[in-house]
This record gives sequence, C-alpha cells and structure tokens, in this order.
Amino acid sequence: MKNVIWYIVIMSFLISSCGENGKPSSTTKKDKKATKITVPQFNSDSAYLYIKKQVDFGPRVPNTDEHALCAQYLFDKLKMFSDTAIIQSFKTRAFDGTVLNGKNIIGSFNPEKSTRILLCSHWDSRPFADYDPDPDKHRTPIDGANDGGSGTGVLLEIARQLNLLKPNVGVDIIFFDTEDYGPPQDLQGQEDNDSWGLGSQYWARNPHDPDYVARFGILLDMVGAENAKFYMEGFSLMYAPGILKKIWNVGHRLGYADYYIFEQVGYINDDHKYVNEIINIPTIDIIHLDTASASSTFFEHWHTVGDNISVIDKGTLKVVGQTLLTVIYEEK
Repeated sequence: MKNVIWYIVIMSFLISSCGENGKPSSTTKKDKKATKITVPQFNSDSAYLYIKKQVDFGPRVPNTDEHALCAQYLFDKLKMFSDTAIIQSFKTRAFDGTVLNGKNIIGSFNPEKSTRILLCSHWDSRPFADYDPDPDKHRTPIDGANDGGSGTGVLLEIARQLNLLKPNVGVDIIFFDTEDYGPPQDLQGQEDNDSWGLGSQYWARNPHDPDYVARFGILLDMVGAENAKFYMEGFSLMYAPGILKKIWNVGHRLGYADYYIFEQVGYINDDHKYVNEIINIPTIDIIHLDTASASSTFFEHWHTVGDNISVIDKGTLKVVGQTLLTVIYEEK
C-alpha cells in the first residue's frame, strides 16, 4: 500500500435506502414487476485459500523468484475461470532507479458485452517493513496477506463465481503489479507520489484493449482484516461519488453497515487514482482505513512483518465479496 494524502478527517453523509438487515439472499426485487436476480453466494473459505496460496510463495517482490512463481499461479487460475486471460509484461523504474519487471494479470468475462465493470487489486507485496515496531526489520520484505493478497484472493473467488454463472454485463479483473514499491518511510518526501501504483499507471496508459471503456471500476485494497472499516475515500468521492454511494448502499442493504461507513476519510494515492485520471474510468477504492491509529492511516499491521495470513478474517472477506457479487449481478 501507498503513500497517503491526509486532507480531510471526517465528513458525514445522509444514508438513504440502506436499512435492510439480515443475510444476503439469492434474489433481489427492485419493484413488484422486477425479474428475480440470482446472486451467487461468495465462498470465503475459497477466497482465504487463494490468499494463503499467494503468501505461501513468500514475499511477492518484483524481480524475485517468488514473484515470478506467484504470477504464473495467478495467471493460471484466472485463465481457468475467465473467457480470456493475458499477462501484460512491462518494465518500470522504481523510486531508487531499480528497473522492475512487472506483470499485470488480466482476465475478461463476457468479452462481447459493451457494458463492462472493472475490478482490480494489486498482487505484489512490499519490499520494506518500514512501519514495523522493530527498526531492524525496516528493510525486510513483508508477506502482504492483507495488503495485496486479500483483494486478489477475493477477486479470484469472484472470478470462480463468474465462471459458474454468467452475469448480464462484461467484467474485467486486473491484478496490478509494482503498486507497493514506493520509498521506505525514512526516504519519503524526497520523491513525488507517482512512485507508487506503477502497474496501474502503465495499464492506464497502455490498456489491454486500446479502445477499452468500463461503466465503472472497483479497487480492493486491504479487505481481509477482522472488523475492517471501509470509510469513503476522498478520490473515490471526487471522481465517482454515485458509484461509491451505490456500493455502500448495497453493503448496508445486505446487513454490513458496521463495515461500510458513510464518512469521508482522507485521499489515498492508490491504483484507482490513476485509473480515474489517466484512462477516465470512474473508479472507487474499498480500503480499510483506521481513524483511531496514531501511527498510520491503515490497519494495525500495515507495512510490517505482522501482515501475514494470521490477520485474515473470513467474515470480512464474505462482506466484501458478497457486496461485489451483488453489485455485479444487479447491473443491467
């Protein structure tokens, strides 16, 4: 995960159309004459195993064997589930001049559909545990179970469900690479913020389809920790306020009001910023933000060696995955 621009602390929003409690159902009615819509049930056990598999390779730092092996695994899985899948290989330069061999991994569903939804996450992990309580570990690569692994695991399970039951719209899933290779904490401030999100910057300037458009996009980042809080991130509200509120409303309707908070917190330099600004697809970020933390904006183990498989909570995976499936299958 990336640098943060901390401009706004809390702005409350009126919540409308968000009152239904209870478990997600397999059907939804918009009015009395509406056709019933089947929404698959998200399998959090499956998503958890996809996260664990990534972590088992070791830290997914670009230019390492672990990174290459995990890339092949993710591509093979996405190819198995999707109608088409590709690896977009590229070279990019890190903040310190290191040339990184990046791999954006892309799968498409219903490629013939003109109405499309973009789903994305980053799959690489941070080469520096620069917020670890132990200074001796500040140059240690992290497992990135939550920061990177969780969003990718959720999207792999969504891909599996899309393969079993086709939605009415086209869906594209992108696992962005080289997102988390920004400078360590003791060097931050000496670079511009664009040293983060390198894979999404590359894709936004070089989309896999030169004419690619999507109705909207959803980025997942750090969506697996217990009792996660998903506040309304600033760039999401700036570029795609209607989409953000729509997704939060779905979350509340499904009974997840404790997770989706109708308050704005901060502006995060995440992959969605470049998707919005370069390729102009209105894209929001579902990201765990922590208003109570004195040390960082993010969850407790952010950029520490503690971001391992033990922090992943299946209940949170269910919340995020079921919300996304409902949004996808209700889209016309």
